[in-house]
Amino acid sequence: MKPIQFPENFLWGGATAANQCEGAYNEDGKGLSIQDIMPHGIKGEPTAEPTPDNMKLVAIDFYHHYKADIKLFAEMGFKVFRFSMAWSRIFPNGDDTTPNEKGLQFYDNVIAECEKYGIEPLVTISHYETPLNLAKEYDGWHSRKLIDFYLNFCKVLFARYKGRVKYWLTFNEINSILHSPLMSGGIMTPMDKLTQQDLYQAIHHELVASAKAVKLAHEMMPGAMVGCMILAMPTYPLTPNPDDVLAALKTEQKNYFFGDVQARGYYPKYLNDYLDEQGVHIQMKPGDEEALKNTVDFISFSYYVSACETTKPYTPGEGNLLGGAKNPYLKESEWGWQIDPVGLRVVLNEYYDRYQKPLFIVENGLGAVDKLVPDGKGSYTVHDDYRIDYMRRHLIEVGNALRDGVDIMGYTSWGCIDLVSASTAQLKKRYGFIYVDRNDDGTGTLERYKKDSFYWYQNVIKTNGACLNEQVKR
Repeated sequence: MKPIQFPENFLWGGATAANQCEGAYNEDGKGLSIQDIMPHGIKGEPTAEPTPDNMKLVAIDFYHHYKADIKLFAEMGFKVFRFSMAWSRIFPNGDDTTPNEKGLQFYDNVIAECEKYGIEPLVTISHYETPLNLAKEYDGWHSRKLIDFYLNFCKVLFARYKGRVKYWLTFNEINSILHSPLMSGGIMTPMDKLTQQDLYQAIHHELVASAKAVKLAHEMMPGAMVGCMILAMPTYPLTPNPDDVLAALKTEQKNYFFGDVQARGYYPKYLNDYLDEQGVHIQMKPGDEEALKNTVDFISFSYYVSACETTKPYTPGEGNLLGGAKNPYLKESEWGWQIDPVGLRVVLNEYYDRYQKPLFIVENGLGAVDKLVPDGKGSYTVHDDYRIDYMRRHLIEVGNALRDGVDIMGYTSWGCIDLVSASTAQLKKRYGFIYVDRNDDGTGTLERYKKDSFYWYQNVIKTNGACLNEQVKR
């Protein structure tokens, strides 16, 4: 078999989100976002006001450490750094008429640090950070008014950073709204009271906003590339029973449709049939269908787990983000997330066959409890062989997908520096190559320490993945 070979221009790097790393939640004119009242992650109840137990209020204080952190990314050899621009840092209420200059200046500074080291910024416009005012006053994306507020945000970003940011993502994990309407869509209506009609109407608003943002970006920033971002979770039939195969197909279609609309420019027939069955009738305004034809330039996605589907009763796998049955052939992480490197190759092949557009893996990583130990040189480190093994096996499958003929732009590991987990709002669930000394009780020095994986990933980038050929044995 031919050795794994990554393209010369492959974009190696890492990914973060403002709400999970920046902190400084009320500094320099920033308004509140939904994350400031979500101290317990996806499953916890929101609070009335920010509370001291919310780790995201301080997070890892990237807001004041960004220069040193980006320097560490450069030391690893990053070609690209994915980060988000907090909507409420630039428009404190989301519906303001003028932006907050101090917020814009902060991202000017972040981009300048990237430029200093030759790192390409990859900016997520909306990453689970809906301004709290938009959630409370409009029920988030349930209201069509958010389309204009979002596009106003985009106009400001595109005007400010054109020529400096080439790669943009419209919404993070847009399909996660099906399972977390508040975090993903800023929808305050409780899940058990949210109708399918209202949920899919909110989805339509996001899809129209995304398509209009693509058009706007191409008009304002010639040469810029705009992608969608999907939470990828391949679903396998639990058994060869044809009923299970069909159940897996139907489950996958609920996620496929987000990519189908953004990459193809129209609602697929299978979705329209499903909505009819559910009694859902999308209220389209004149021009919506034309707007949707502004399709993305590339498909980006996160990949952590796969799942199984069956027609038989089952208990969902604990770590399966979008439901599904547990796969008896896979091991799990400490948080019950099933580890399936081959599933990443499956996703890459399926998406490329389906869309024939470049793909970008913008999240992948292992959340684990790390132990800080002396490094023998007067500092500290983490011996995270488990993380190295996880990433090695996944990157080998990326290499195999390249051999399959898939067009892959790059790979940004999730939480390249430790940050607050979105799902659990914990810091002890660590993903990074860089350990941040902060604990779930708020203690810690915020000092940064390089883990063993830091040097491993540095070598992967230095050799452009060639070192993985020495590690192909599973």
